[in-house]
Amino acid sequence: MFTPVITGTGIFTPDQIITNAELVASFNAYVDLYNAEHAAAIEAGAVEAKAHSSEEFIVKASGIEQRYVIDKAGVLDPQVMHPLLRQRSDDEPSLMAEMALDAASKALAKAGKTAADVDAVICAASNLERAYPAVAIEIQELLGINGFAFDMNVACSSATFGIQAAADMVRSGSIRSALVVNPEICSAHLEWRDRDCHFIFGDVATATLIEREEAAEGPYFEIRSTRCATQFSNNIRNNNGFLRRSRPDGVADRRDMQFMQNGRKVFKEVLPLVSDHVAAHMADNDVVSGDLKRIWLHQANKSMNDFIGRKVLGRVPEPGEQPNILQDYANTSSAGSIIAFAKYSDDLKDGDMGLICSFGAGYSVGSVIVQKHG
Repeated sequence: MFTPVITGTGIFTPDQIITNAELVASFNAYVDLYNAEHAAAIEAGAVEAKAHSSEEFIVKASGIEQRYVIDKAGVLDPQVMHPLLRQRSDDEPSLMAEMALDAASKALAKAGKTAADVDAVICAASNLERAYPAVAIEIQELLGINGFAFDMNVACSSATFGIQAAADMVRSGSIRSALVVNPEICSAHLEWRDRDCHFIFGDVATATLIEREEAAEGPYFEIRSTRCATQFSNNIRNNNGFLRRSRPDGVADRRDMQFMQNGRKVFKEVLPLVSDHVAAHMADNDVVSGDLKRIWLHQANKSMNDFIGRKVLGRVPEPGEQPNILQDYANTSSAGSIIAFAKYSDDLKDGDMGLICSFGAGYSVGSVIVQKHG
């Protein structure tokens, strides 16, 4: 048996930003167009008028101040309201693979490793660009990695589930190391025309290199324990898929073909699920709140993170103990907790412990207890 460790992380960040002010201006322009177009039906009571959004509402509801996106122009066009991405030929790298390649290369560089040191690639994301061939295998090819690769999807928990899968394979000795990559083009499955969620998501890609402890060439984080759990719920859902054209109204512009959630139920049901999961995981590994120097949580909503942080630590977290990045990145699905870990972990000292945790649709929750060495 080998000890799995995290030796490198990398982040790809798009070069386009949408601020809340820009987003609100675009959304409100769309609302005005919609209400004008449906004025007669609205007056007759057959259609409900859409309401404006505001910067204050977005920050209060989520804590988000801006988001990075692959395409800004399409999202902000009131008559389009979604990314406009160039159709790539089959001979070109896919967009997700291109994003993942950047993040993975940074993770390898940080660990002081090359493609020759890697045996597996796991592409873990909330939505894959295509059904097949696996995006992970394309990433493997672009990096020049021998071995194998596969895709996996557990929505916002994909990264921690991927880390558990990689850590288990390293621990068993079946591989020396694995790259877990999380390319998230969340802007493509967000309904930008919905006031309740149009501000939630952003785009990014992250990568984590997991190796055997003896292969580490610098400071690293030992993966002391991982734990994953799922519980079925329809409260976060996207009904798009390969069967869409086979159904009578499958090609229609249906609301359920994009991200949907019952926010109040999600808040009420996910928080105790995550809190209990983490508490049991810590207890089973003889870890108490005082042992944790930092927790890196899924970046979906500041209020949710604040609640979970209090539950995990048994008190209000001190500044820096529970870093948030969603004010800058928004919700980036599976990548959020890894962004927080990558940006706010280098300062920990030898022996310090922390916890990575992600949660989301499924419901799903994954937690990783780590300890700094070096």
